[in-house]
Amino acid sequence: MKTVDLRKQHRALYQASRKTAELIEVQDLPFLTVDGRIEPGAAPGNSPAFAAAVQALYASAYTLKFSFKKRRTGAVDWPVMPLEAIWWVEGGEFDISRPDEWSWRAMILQPDQVTAEALDEAVAQLRKKKPSPALEQLRLLRFEEGLCVQMLHLGPYATEPATVERMRAFAREQGLVERHEVVKGRAGLEVRDHHEIYLSDPRRTAPAKLKTLIRHPVKRARRVH
Repeated sequence: MKTVDLRKQHRALYQASRKTAELIEVQDLPFLTVDGRIEPGAAPGNSPAFAAAVQALYASAYTLKFSFKKRRTGAVDWPVMPLEAIWWVEGGEFDISRPDEWSWRAMILQPDQVTAEALDEAVAQLRKKKPSPALEQLRLLRFEEGLCVQMLHLGPYATEPATVERMRAFAREQGLVERHEVVKGRAGLEVRDHHEIYLSDPRRTAPAKLKTLIRHPVKRARRVH
């Protein structure tokens, strides 16, 4: 059986310092994804749609892992990677203090062996066990983030703004500005602003010890003569 060590292969993308920000180039990668939007008055922690998306992502990720592992020929195994989410605001600037305005793309990194056909088979299996609208929204997508600033945030999600400000200060020192990317969402083209990678399980980790890797796409600032 072949083993694809995604954690080792992409180590630089899933570990960072909490003391200093860093620049990183993120290559083209495949992800299981579900798109959605936080309900009015809700937040990521109590959003029914986001919770359903996370459940669908993990269920499909493990179903794919075990189905490939059990293959008689071409069997392959890999670790299920952390949950990630890209957050943005439709038609406006991302405000980290107003989560009920956020749109999101929840996702989990996959090995190159996973195909759209394999995902369809996994969804068909899961549909028989427990149908869910989120299962029908699952997609296998590839995208390239390119040049980014990233930093590890330690502590509750509510204190992330301080880490984001340190990242922005680092970017300015490097002659960089945040790059607003365009991604395909349910409602059309949306602005991608804030990428979080959840290295801790909030159900089992005290808020003060939560580890969240934060990543923002950047580009060289224009010089004004």
